[in-house]
This record gives sequence, C-alpha cells and structure tokens, in this order.
Amino acid sequence: MVAASVQFGIHPPARRVIVHVSDTHLLAGDRLLGGHYDSTGHLVQTLRAVERLGIRPDAIVFTGDLTDLGEPEAYDRLRAEVDPVAARLGAPVVWVAGNHDERPALRQALLGDAATQEPVTGVWDLGGLRLIALDSSVPGWHHGDIDERQLAWLRDTLATPAPLGTLIALHHPPLPSHVPLFDILELRHQDVLAEILSGTDVRGILAGHLHYSTSGTFAGIPVSVAAATCYTMNLARPPADVNGMDAGQSFHLVHVYDDTITHSVVPVVDAPTGEYFDAAWLERMSRLTPEERLEAFSRKPIR
Repeated sequence: MVAASVQFGIHPPARRVIVHVSDTHLLAGDRLLGGHYDSTGHLVQTLRAVERLGIRPDAIVFTGDLTDLGEPEAYDRLRAEVDPVAARLGAPVVWVAGNHDERPALRQALLGDAATQEPVTGVWDLGGLRLIALDSSVPGWHHGDIDERQLAWLRDTLATPAPLGTLIALHHPPLPSHVPLFDILELRHQDVLAEILSGTDVRGILAGHLHYSTSGTFAGIPVSVAAATCYTMNLARPPADVNGMDAGQSFHLVHVYDDTITHSVVPVVDAPTGEYFDAAWLERMSRLTPEERLEAFSRKPIR
C-alpha cells in the first residue's frame, strides 16, 4: 500500500514493535480462576485481538504469572494457544517468570530445559534492539527479588551497548503502588538494580504483577506495566478496598522509535466500532500534499 510508505507527521515509523502481555494465570483443565474468571478464555480472546492488529511484531513478551499454580498442564495449555499465533505472526515469544509461576515446570514446558530452580533469564536480539528477561520470582514467596548471580550477569551484559538500545522485561515492577497490598509484594533491593541500570543503554522496562496499567520512571528509565488478561483491579475504589473484577482486560502495543518508546493500552473488548477511518481513507490522504492534508483533515469547518 502506498500509504504505508508515507510519513504523515514529524516522526518516521517505529523501528520495532512489541506486543506486551501479562498475567494470564492459566489453570490446568481450564478451571475458572478463583471460581470466577475464565483465564483461558480471556487468553484466547487476547490472542485473537493480537492477530486482528494486522501487524508482524518483533516479539510477543509475556511478563509473568503465566499460570496460577505452576501446573505443568497449564503451561502446556498456554503454549498450545500461543505457539500457533506466534508462528503465524513470525514473532519470537519471550516468557518471563512471575510469582505465581514455578520455575521447574515453566522451564520444562515452555523452554524445553531441565526442570530446575535456575532463574528464567535470556537475551534476544530483535534486529538491534536488545531485550533482556530477568527473573524476579522468589521460590516459595510472592514478593520479588533478583539474586546476585542475575545482577552480576546483567551488569556484564549491559557493559556492551546494543545498536537500538535495551529493554528489560521482568514481572515485579520497580515502582510504588497506591494499592497497599502490592507494596507488600514489591520488588526488593531496588537500589541495587538502579545502580546497575544507571548510565546504561536501557531505554525502558516492561513489567506486570499489578493487574492494572500504570507507568513511571526508575533510575531515570521509563517503566510500563501491562494490566492482566485474566482479571484486572477495580481502581474506582478506595485503595484499601481495591479488588479484582472481570473487566478491563488489555495488553500493550510497544512502538520503539529512535528517540522515544510508546506503550499503547489495547482493550480486549467486543464493542461497536465506527467505520469512518480505513485503509481507503488513508490511501486518499497519502495522495495529498502535506498542506492539502492539513486543509482536508485539520481545518475546522466554518460555523
């Protein structure tokens, strides 16, 4: 399509695009999570929404709590749903461990590795953009931490910059939460991580854990937290009364530009949608000069 090659604004197209999904919380046998939430069904809906984007992402990143109880069957179910979609899109899948995951079962079912308690880490070269997965899970606990071996490995890895910079993916976000329960389960020893990341080529941090979308900065680095696909937290309550709800499920669409990174919340919802803008409309705009485009689309009508 001609329109795809036309730059409509001051920014050229994104260098890389990543789909960021979090907190799927699958259970074996497709059981309802907490007796209420169809986590498997919501995952399927999310993956359908990802395919409807009509893009070929450079990676699909799942930032933890892939299953709710770490059951091998639940990991098998997750992979059975995700792998065909990733294959059709031609995108690698990055699995990040969360506090509800169990490392041995995750490693065996999703990575094809030995069923050990070794942290689930990795590095991906996405055409010059480096993606590093850290394991902030702590076996037997729900709070987060990153062990000394991981931190030493991270320091060594970041010693050499990547052409398009680096993104970090982990489960527990290095951010405060206004919801008290999440501060109890926060990432520990954040000061050590901040010291390692400061002055490196890390351009962004992707995280989950909170079941609501939020953002902030850590050591001067933007942090983006994707909400869950299974259920989200109803923030329209006093902080002490915030609980889960079967609504607001979403994922993030991450666009990496030369000078910035954007994180767009994509709701997974079946809602009536207008049909005014489409490929044909974009094609018509592409044939106009920049001045004609402003006249056609930006100028307000005389009232």
